[in-house]
Amino acid sequence: MSLRTLKYAGVAVGAALGLYLSFVALLTVPSLQDQVIYLHSVSLTWFRDLNAPEQFGFLPNQVTLFTLDTADGERLHAWHVLPPGLYHEHEAQLCAEPAGVVNGSAIARRLAFRLLRNDPDSLLVLYLHGAGGTLGSGWRPASYRAMSAASPRHIHTLAIDYRGFGASTGRPSEAGLLADALALARFAMHAAGIPPDRIVVFGHSLGTAVATALAHRLAHAAPSAISNDKVEGLDDESPVFLAGMVLVAPFTSVEQLTATYRLAGVVPLLGPVAYYFPRAMAFLHACIRDKWPSADRLAEFIRAAKAQHLIDRPRYHVTMIHAQDDYDIPWTHAAAMFRHAANAMSDDMAPGELDEFRSGDVVEWRAPAGVLRAVAPRFGLHDRIMAYPVVSLAVLRAFESADHGG
Repeated sequence: MSLRTLKYAGVAVGAALGLYLSFVALLTVPSLQDQVIYLHSVSLTWFRDLNAPEQFGFLPNQVTLFTLDTADGERLHAWHVLPPGLYHEHEAQLCAEPAGVVNGSAIARRLAFRLLRNDPDSLLVLYLHGAGGTLGSGWRPASYRAMSAASPRHIHTLAIDYRGFGASTGRPSEAGLLADALALARFAMHAAGIPPDRIVVFGHSLGTAVATALAHRLAHAAPSAISNDKVEGLDDESPVFLAGMVLVAPFTSVEQLTATYRLAGVVPLLGPVAYYFPRAMAFLHACIRDKWPSADRLAEFIRAAKAQHLIDRPRYHVTMIHAQDDYDIPWTHAAAMFRHAANAMSDDMAPGELDEFRSGDVVEWRAPAGVLRAVAPRFGLHDRIMAYPVVSLAVLRAFESADHGG
């Protein structure tokens, strides 16, 4: 190899290293962090209209489009998806209603909303989607259909685009997305009149962090020291425990995710920094504004449930589902979250007692205060699994747990 070739190779390597270090340095900038964590500027619904759900495979007026106002003044774009069995019973009346977005309290005049509110057997899923795209992107519409698949007459779905996503106003942040989820929960419980034991919260990817933060916040009468969860007008509420929580492709925290994330499951974006420059990685972690400490929040939620436990009613039913071939978020995050939560369930659990989760598809822990399940299918990738029957059954189990006391 000639000296000139070696020189050019050295320049190329130096340039690549410089670009990589520049990329790492830019991650300390909050506005760029927002784009990396939330990907809210990427719609993934090009050439399709979010105000025309039929383009996403739904029946005419099966989806009610409405806006939802948050406590801090943002306006969210939302979908109410009717279960197909109930739609079939009222198809003619539903099709006769005008299409389009319903603003504010006007949703109370829509038939779909009345069917949700007035039916004592109706069940409701609060759907919190992942990073990037909108509530109509990718596998999400198919996932809404999976929510009601196990009970096609009773299970309704409410989905929102967080602030800064799709047609929703504002910019995303950890406190902001929690405020969005709280607005959705308050709408479900107060405007729609659905009691907590008929509500399950579903989260996928980023949505698992939002769902965990929501459950954690509702379980505490006042904000916890573990997170900055203060939201105006909500601090005096009594603890609330929903029927259950289904978390698909969860991650323990943004800090851990940055250290383990591999682009396309192959390229470790920050792995070299974490391995060779741990102090630099620690500095980067210190600069991360939105940390989303889901493992800690889940454990604290379970401890709060234990403190509030009543003998005749379990306080939680949590299922984590993570495909082993997920190349976006390693499924070891779910194993770590399960271990953290199980330790909160049983303070005297022996180390290594959860090793079976690494080799088994399903692990379930039961305690007087609730149930913790982990499911690790071999296949499903990061997104496709949202529409799989394993998710439909997890949602149904959560509702049945509320009905039958665990």
